[in-house]
Amino acid sequence: MKKIKYSKLLEFSFNILKKSGVKTEIARIVSEGLCETSIRGTDSHGIRLLEHYSQSALLGRKNPMPKIKIYHPFPSICKIDGDNTYGHYLGIKAVNEGIKMAKKNGIAFVNVYNSTHCGALAYSAIHASKKGYICMSFTHADSLMLTHNSIDTFFGTNPICFSAPRKNEEPFCLDMATTNISWNKMLANKKQNINFKDKILADKNGNLTGNTKLAKSLIAIGGYKGFGLGMMVEIMCGVYSGMNIGKKIPPMFTSPLNVRRKLSQSYIILRTDAVINQKDFIKSLSKMSKEIRNQIPKKGENIMVANDPEIKSKKLRLKHGIPITDEIEQQFKRLSKKFKVFLKV
Repeated sequence: MKKIKYSKLLEFSFNILKKSGVKTEIARIVSEGLCETSIRGTDSHGIRLLEHYSQSALLGRKNPMPKIKIYHPFPSICKIDGDNTYGHYLGIKAVNEGIKMAKKNGIAFVNVYNSTHCGALAYSAIHASKKGYICMSFTHADSLMLTHNSIDTFFGTNPICFSAPRKNEEPFCLDMATTNISWNKMLANKKQNINFKDKILADKNGNLTGNTKLAKSLIAIGGYKGFGLGMMVEIMCGVYSGMNIGKKIPPMFTSPLNVRRKLSQSYIILRTDAVINQKDFIKSLSKMSKEIRNQIPKKGENIMVANDPEIKSKKLRLKHGIPITDEIEQQFKRLSKKFKVFLKV
């Protein structure tokens, strides 16, 4: 498996998006979002989506030249009409707007509507925490979660992300689907003929399986509790914004790329100094993280808190490069041929 430097992938993906007609500022943030996600080891939501994102702009699902509108109905609430552009870009825009509001009012809630797939929520959440803020974010997705006690689906993977700043290290960041894995992770494994040891998928009859070839839906984390969290996210996104809900959301990969999905994201931005000062908050969170890591591990195991695996991956991949599967390499070759943009290895 080839490994390519982060800087080379960033340049290549930016140029591909530009050639796809995407506005420069948007292309810069989206390419960074994809590459940053890959370097953190979340390959399912990383650079493997570049060809899909390019096609989405060319065929009309994503608006490469949007006219974004921002409204402030209340001092601590903002809504952003994303005009169907890239979710990565709208996420960063929402967080930046939220930071301005939270700086003044202590807390901000930002809802983005008329959006598209926003990739890994960690990208925008960590952006907030590196500026010293707590961020909690949500987004919904097409119907892929097996409904509790049913053979049918309604909600998507509907992820939740929470991040907070720490001292002298990367922010704490929990970025999780409300299903055991994401659908993109399942698809990535399926293309590599890799099954799951645990039965975290369901077949057409709702029976549990680890076989990716039989998978028709995903299992919620914690049974009915995960299903309830998925519904909470749908309320915070689809219901709150008036966007598509559940089965009305067109599937990301199987619906025509000229069909707009009408997605939403919601972001809560919170100052860290509302109760104690920011310095004490950051110091306390860093201390807690270290105390957890220093507990006695089981034999052969390491104790980690959320974001530790991603931080480790980023260090290794910055040094050695980002692994590129044969499937992604073929994507890059098609894109190079189409746009006359070549990856400088």
